[in-house]
Amino acid sequence: MPTTFQKRQKEMKRQEKARMKAEKRAQKKLEGGSTEEEELQVLTAPRPLDEEFAGPLPYERGRE
Repeated sequence: MPTTFQKRQKEMKRQEKARMKAEKRAQKKLEGGSTEEEELQVLTAPRPLDEEFAGPLPYERGRE
């Protein structure tokens, strides 16, 4: 069974972890949307394939 000292140490560790997490959240909030993400768009048709994918499929290459 934990002693009073161990309980206090455990609670202090929990509080420190919560404080660090809150600081991290606050820092992220200050930075705002600084991470540049690609804007999402609604597609009405399939996207064109990149050049590396435009050729025949690997299993179709031997049939030519």
